[in-house]
Amino acid sequence: MDILYANQTVMLKEAKQVMKKVISEDPMESLYMVDLIQRLGIEHHFQEDIEAALEKQHFIVSTDPIDFFQSHQLDNVALSFRLLRQGGYSLNADIFERLKKNKVQLREAYGEDVKSLIAVHEAAQLSIGEEDISLEDSGRLCRELLHSWLQSRHHHHHEAQYVAISLQQPLHHNLPRFMDKTILLRNFKPDKESVCFMELAEINSSIVRLMNQHEALQVSKWWKGEAMSKEPTFGGYEALKWYMWPMACFTDPSFSEQRIELTKCISLVYLIDDLFDVYGTLDQLILFTDAVKSVIWIRLSNAFLEERHWLNSGELPKTEEYLKHAVVSTGVHVVLVHAFFLLHQNITHKSLAIFDDFPNIIYSVAKILRLSDDLEGYKNKNETGFDGSYIECYMREHQEVSAEDAQKHVEELISMEWKRLNRQVVLSTDHQFSSSYTKFCLNAARMVPLMYHYRTNPSLSNLHQYVKSIAKCQ
Repeated sequence: MDILYANQTVMLKEAKQVMKKVISEDPMESLYMVDLIQRLGIEHHFQEDIEAALEKQHFIVSTDPIDFFQSHQLDNVALSFRLLRQGGYSLNADIFERLKKNKVQLREAYGEDVKSLIAVHEAAQLSIGEEDISLEDSGRLCRELLHSWLQSRHHHHHEAQYVAISLQQPLHHNLPRFMDKTILLRNFKPDKESVCFMELAEINSSIVRLMNQHEALQVSKWWKGEAMSKEPTFGGYEALKWYMWPMACFTDPSFSEQRIELTKCISLVYLIDDLFDVYGTLDQLILFTDAVKSVIWIRLSNAFLEERHWLNSGELPKTEEYLKHAVVSTGVHVVLVHAFFLLHQNITHKSLAIFDDFPNIIYSVAKILRLSDDLEGYKNKNETGFDGSYIECYMREHQEVSAEDAQKHVEELISMEWKRLNRQVVLSTDHQFSSSYTKFCLNAARMVPLMYHYRTNPSLSNLHQYVKSIAKCQ
């Protein structure tokens, strides 16, 4: 481990020198460096450099947006917009207005320009809603052109897999750490300037793997030492399944303690859910164990009780009423609030007051998870009888709607919630939450398509293989 850290220090020094040089000489090229750094998962080493690169580019773009659009290639424009919006810079999406005006001209100009079409598609994932009509329309047109391009190519075409995965797994909705690196780094040709970043990423990956192995061992020991692990109901639980979420969402290697402690919180949320299945009432649940009692929130308990009432009675609530409780019963608010205090440590009346209501950023993550869970469950049709999903409630409330249309409606709701989350994460102006916390929330949302869209997301297999590899070292 000491050798790894020593090598990291040497390589990091070289990479920072390269980064500073590129920022001073070529602002646009520095953005490609930022993109590469983020895809490699080593941005925690370059926070100041990334901020410097973005600030310089923002000045250039905002000075004359129209001139910037006209004097740069489309992929450069889209990359600039995506990284600046992602970095929290205010940038008007109207720069894409000219792009969407004529579909025929767009096809003639960019129909074969896969790199530019994907760049706009990726930028469109940062939409925050109605203000971004130009961006959304441009993204939709580019996706249509990419699908047309795919249909005219054999699936063995050297770029076909790259296009297909880019359409299915946009960067903003995924965790680069578990994506296929040959796809993730498709447009990055190793050169003298980028080699040091690649090597630094390899060293960082080795360090993180060793840390994760150590953390997984601690988590397993903790669970085996808990009295609840001896209970027949919970004997088959695997602590590493709980650990996956903190491991993926706390990406900075320095957050080791936070990953371990949040795993414990997640485990108890799962236990609460199952204990309701076993005991059915809050009184019996509280009597069962003080450990569970310590993590119950009134909201979570009430949501479980309400859902239990629906299941027992067979009565379907209205969709609005369903979501009111179902979003809470995900337990996401418990986990995200714990993450907040793990990051900020000091608990004050002011910090507690933030969570008196359901903060929008937490609500959005919870809603994305709940709707995705319901949608995937309905598609699988593994459940029999009444399961109380949103789709069932919606179809009962709108009896003229087909199952296919109900699923499309849920997909639209998920898309809308991503836009609200974007607003909270990338355009937060009140500084209610730190960047480290908003990034954690964003990563939690990114875990959802990874876990619930597993048929079209090979990253889940990469995640499982990684967890198995660290489990073998225990």
